[in-house]
Amino acid sequence: MKTYTLKKGDIQRQWWLFDAEGKILGRLATEIAVILRGKKNPRFVPHMDSGDFVVVINAEKVRVTGRKTDDKVYYTHSLYPGGLKTETLKDLLEKKPEEVIRRAVWGMIPKNKLGRAVYKKLKVYSGPSHPHEAQNPREYRF
Repeated sequence: MKTYTLKKGDIQRQWWLFDAEGKILGRLATEIAVILRGKKNPRFVPHMDSGDFVVVINAEKVRVTGRKTDDKVYYTHSLYPGGLKTETLKDLLEKKPEEVIRRAVWGMIPKNKLGRAVYKKLKVYSGPSHPHEAQNPREYRF
């Protein structure tokens, strides 16, 4: 038996549409990360980007369990002394709801060149409309 190796020309990408309305943030993010990496594809290879594109709509209607809206804190630092900035999940959902899903998915993909390429295939929108109708995204069912 010979080992099959996926070639760049063999990759056929699909577009998937995720509706975040009423979905729990972590469970949604894990499904998105698996699709972006291509792990549901039977031809998955860990060293290549063989995943699909993902479009997420209704990001402002995502749910979290427990008291995470007040307790979960996102940190950024400007690399200057005293440059630590904090923001709660509640504040981030009000200002930029797309960023909440992006950060959750970013935490679940590799932090290398391959991970950055995978992350670029994620498109998140806060409302119910998106500009990717021409790609005919198929609705993803959980």
